[in-house]
Amino acid sequence: MKSYHYLLIAILHFVLFSQMVAAQDPLPKWMTAAEKEIFQQYLDELPAGKQVTPPASLPRTPGEYEEVQGMVVTWAAYSAELREIVRHARTATTVYIICTNPSQVQSYLSSGNVPLDNIVFIQAAFNSVWIRDYGPQSIYLADGDQLAFVDWVYNRPRPSDNLIPGVLANYFSLPFFQITTNPNRLTATGGNFIFDGFGSGFSSELILTENSNLTEPQIDNIMLNYLGIDRYIKMPELPYDNISHIDMHMKLLNEETFLVGQFPTGVSDGPYIESNLQNLLNTHMSVYDRPYKVVRIPMVPSSSGNYPPNASYRTYTNSIILNNLVLVPTYGHYLDTQALQIYQEAMPGYEIAGINMDNVISASGAIHCIVREIAAEDPILFAHASPDTIPAWQESFEVKASITSHSGIETATLYWTIDPAQGFLAEEMIFENDTFRAWIPGQDYSAQIAYYFSATNGNGKTSTKPLVAPEGYYSIMYNSEVSVSLPTRDLRFKVYPNPSEGLMTLTMPATGAETELIVTTSHGQVIYRKIIASSATDPMLNIDLRNQPAGIYFIRLTSGKETGLEKVIIR
Repeated sequence: MKSYHYLLIAILHFVLFSQMVAAQDPLPKWMTAAEKEIFQQYLDELPAGKQVTPPASLPRTPGEYEEVQGMVVTWAAYSAELREIVRHARTATTVYIICTNPSQVQSYLSSGNVPLDNIVFIQAAFNSVWIRDYGPQSIYLADGDQLAFVDWVYNRPRPSDNLIPGVLANYFSLPFFQITTNPNRLTATGGNFIFDGFGSGFSSELILTENSNLTEPQIDNIMLNYLGIDRYIKMPELPYDNISHIDMHMKLLNEETFLVGQFPTGVSDGPYIESNLQNLLNTHMSVYDRPYKVVRIPMVPSSSGNYPPNASYRTYTNSIILNNLVLVPTYGHYLDTQALQIYQEAMPGYEIAGINMDNVISASGAIHCIVREIAAEDPILFAHASPDTIPAWQESFEVKASITSHSGIETATLYWTIDPAQGFLAEEMIFENDTFRAWIPGQDYSAQIAYYFSATNGNGKTSTKPLVAPEGYYSIMYNSEVSVSLPTRDLRFKVYPNPSEGLMTLTMPATGAETELIVTTSHGQVIYRKIIASSATDPMLNIDLRNQPAGIYFIRLTSGKETGLEKVIIR
C-alpha cells in the first residue's frame, strides 16, 4: 500500500487535472476508468471524519417536498443548464453557488439576464457538478428541531467534492455529523436516497453492494442513528441504469405518493421497475397505514426511438421541488408536454417549469442530480391522511391532523370551501388527545370540498399544509355509493320562488320538535339562522335575503336526527 502522503499527492494531481478539463470534459456521474483504478486505495486511506458521533437522540430526515431555505449548485460544468435552473430557483428560495471564480459566474448570469438578488456565491474547491451525490443531507435534531447536516463517504474518488458538506456546515454554522469512520462508515450517494419525512427511506440495493463489509442490519442501524430512518426499504438494482440511483426512475411527491417512470411494456428496465414497484405496494404501507398512491410518467426515448441500454436514461422523475416551484427536466421531445401536465395534475397549486437537460443526461444525470436542497429552519410538521371521498350524507365531517413544532403550536386553523374561487372559511382547530380537530358542516351530496391547514408555532412562524395553500389544497367529494346510516325521515320542504331576487317563502313540515333553519353561502358561511318552535304545524315562513349578492345558497332544516336540504339561487 502506498503511503498516505504519496496518495494525497496523487489525488491532488488528479483533482487539479480534473478541474482544468472540467469545462471541456466534465466528470460524468459514473466512475471513470481512471477513478476505478484508485478508488479502493482512496477509500483505504481517506482521513477519518472529525464529527463521527451520531446525534444524541434520533433525528428526523425531512422529505424533499417539505419547506426549504435554499438550494445549492456547484458551478463545475453545464453552465447553460445551471443558469436556467438558477433563473427559476431564485424566485422560490435562496440559491447558493459553489464556484472558484464568483465574478466570472456573476458575469455569465448577468449576460443571460438572470438577476443576482437571492443568489449567494461560496468560493470553494470541487471536482464535479454532481452535488446531489456528495452534498450534505439535511436532518432535524430531536432536541429542538435544529437543522443539521449529515455526510457520508462519497462513492467516487473525488476528494474536493467529498469536503463540500463540511464547507457548507461551516458556512451555515450547523451541527455536522459524519458517517465516515468505522464502525459507522457508509459509502453512499445522495441520488440513491428517497425519504418520506416520517422515518422511511428508499434506495436501490447499491447501498448494500457498496458497503459489502457491513451487514444489512448494520447499515440499517447507521441510517437509524444518523438519519432517523427506522424503515429502510431497498429495491433490486436495475440492469440498464448504469449508476443504480433510485432518483432516475422514482420520486416521492408527498409522504404517500410515488411518481414512477414507465417504459413501454416489456422494454428496457420497464419490467424490473414494475416488479420493484409491485413488491413495494404489496409489502409496505404509507405512514398513514394505507396503500401508496402511484402516478405514472413516461420514460423518454432517444430521437431515433431507442431506450437504455441503447440510449441515455432520459427521465422526468429527476426533478427538484423548491417550496412552490417544481423544476422538471425536458428533452426537446413531444412527451415533454405530457410530462409537465402530469406534474401539474399531480401537484396542483405548484409552478411547474421545464428545463431542457438533453445535453446533460448523457452523463447519467439531470436536474435532481446537480442540485441539493437545504431544509428550512424551525419546521412545522403536519401529518394528515386526507380521504378521497366521504359518505354522501353526513351532518358534519371531522378533519383532523397532527401538527407539531418544537416551540409548540399557538394556533391551528382549518380553511375550507366548496368553491375556491369565492375564498375559504376559517374554522379554529381544537387540540384534543394529541390531535388538532375541526368540523366541516354537511353539504349537498354533489359538493366537492376543498380545504387546507395553517398553523403558527411559538416562534411566530406560520406554515400551511399543503405547502402551496391556498393555491393548492386537499379535495374530497361525497360518495353516494357508500352505505351510511341515513336519517329516519327526510324533512321535505318547498322554497318558492326559486330562483328569486332574495325574497322567498318556505313551507315547513310538522316535526313535533324544535327545528333549526340555517342558510349558508356556497362555501358554507352561515348568513341566516332561525329556531322554529315545536308547536308549529306546516307554517309558511318568509326569508328576506335581498341584501345578499347573486349566487347559489343552501337552506338546511334540522330537527333531531332528521334533516333536509334545498339549493336556492339568488339572481
